[in-house]
Amino acid sequence: QVELVESGGGSVQPGGTLRISCTTAGYPYNFNCMGWFRQAPGKEREGVAAIYSLIPSGESTYYADSVKGRFTISRDNAKNTVHLDMASLEPEDTATYYCALDAAFARLLPNTKCWGGNYWGQGTQVTVSS
Repeated sequence: QVELVESGGGSVQPGGTLRISCTTAGYPYNFNCMGWFRQAPGKEREGVAAIYSLIPSGESTYYADSVKGRFTISRDNAKNTVHLDMASLEPEDTATYYCALDAAFARLLPNTKCWGGNYWGQGTQVTVSS
């Protein structure tokens, strides 16, 4: 059974930085697609960032327009872990951030290798406030 454990959420002032991480267990191979969604109160869940495998080969990254230039996603294949480094945080970034894997990104990233299991973490809260 695949397990996802998120860490690193918390409160930060506007303009601050924060790193959130997602460590996976229970799967012997690297995931094709790893990344993050977020959901703020009263808003729909949105894809924030992903690092994903291309067809037939290669890798790329996705960022929502609202976070481009501020957030950086990275992965550690040896540990099957994905990180999201967030800088210049804004109050609008306040949300619960969910780690997600593979088919969770199928709609957001069509024509990629985001297939297979649809895995989600429990979420970690990020609050940006002065």
